[in-house]
Amino acid sequence: MDTKLLDAYADLIVKTGANVQPGQYVVIRTNVELEPFASLVARKCYQHGAKRVFVHWQSAKMDQVDYQEASEEVLSDVPSFEEEAHKFMADHTPILIWIDGDDPDGLKGVDANKVARIKANKYKVIGKYREAQENKAQWCIAGAPTKAWAKKVFPDLPVEEAIEALWKAILKTSRAENGNGIEEWEKHEEDLKERCEKLNSFHLTSLHYRSDRGTDLTIGLIPGVIFLGGGEKTDDGKFFQPNIPSEECFTSPWKGKAEGIVYATKPLVYNGQVIKNFSARFHNGKAIEVKAEEGEEVLKSILSLDEGASYLGECALVPFHSPINDTGILFYNTLYDENAACHLALGRGFTELYPNHEKYSLKELEKRGINSSLSHVDFMVGDDTLDITGTDENGKEIPIFVHGAWAF
Repeated sequence: MDTKLLDAYADLIVKTGANVQPGQYVVIRTNVELEPFASLVARKCYQHGAKRVFVHWQSAKMDQVDYQEASEEVLSDVPSFEEEAHKFMADHTPILIWIDGDDPDGLKGVDANKVARIKANKYKVIGKYREAQENKAQWCIAGAPTKAWAKKVFPDLPVEEAIEALWKAILKTSRAENGNGIEEWEKHEEDLKERCEKLNSFHLTSLHYRSDRGTDLTIGLIPGVIFLGGGEKTDDGKFFQPNIPSEECFTSPWKGKAEGIVYATKPLVYNGQVIKNFSARFHNGKAIEVKAEEGEEVLKSILSLDEGASYLGECALVPFHSPINDTGILFYNTLYDENAACHLALGRGFTELYPNHEKYSLKELEKRGINSSLSHVDFMVGDDTLDITGTDENGKEIPIFVHGAWAF
């Protein structure tokens, strides 16, 4: 891959994505295999004034060993040094940059319910530190290819060719294929904000999803909660782009107000395991029944994480003919696949979408309808047969999507 293109992509992540400011701490989370690109991103952070860059290395192979060989009790413990790291994050609110290259099958065969219970147990200790960081610092997720991920996406290519092909796909979908990603994102930001302004002008109270796959789901929306797309701001006004790429206009629905059934249109990769051909039935906002041809136990483990994990936290609108979907590539990575089509998310909602959210505690925002959970799991529901109809505060029906495309 052209080193100049990678240099420009790293600059896009740091400048446009994370918007690193002088004097800020930065934490980079990434796979051990991505050391060369992570070091390039770290250098860019320092060039933009970062005070200190820390790296949190990840390895699916090591995680698999832990989950298979260590006891649940031991893995649920939060040692003092780990708690101190979370306390540091809460006290200093560093920027988080996640360079995602996870192996879609990295934890295949691991007991998904054990993983869920361990996460829930650890959150009892570290949850207060994570909640203290809510809306306080910039963050950005972007991709970089590892061998396992590249071979999953391009199984018929030799590994080096697969990595090259995935790099090209990542740069193309990130609007960085010509080395001018920063300028391209400025234009893209304008387009997304215009679309969200139109959606917000409708003052919608619900969305009704219907498709040829059998989806027939109505979701209630919270009065005043906005649609947002592209860049966001921290509570103190720092602008950043959380997802590179991103094609969505999203909102957080009203907890407890979802009725019907929805069918996924793409596989979901969760904790290194793949879930395929699945559906979820909702009643009083809760997913009361889920089915999957592959990975059903993994899917059920998502719902068991905590009380809020069975409720919706996001409705995201993405046209079927998005730049990502038009590549014809199934990425087996939620960052990319969620931006290929409309998606929903189980779990945590976005508190920053509530009017004057900074005046309320997380508990107060939950009472006002924003779902609370330690998880947020996106799954794709859009295809070229999906129709979405909104209802406004006067009961008027407004077409939002027709056959997978914007109706306005």
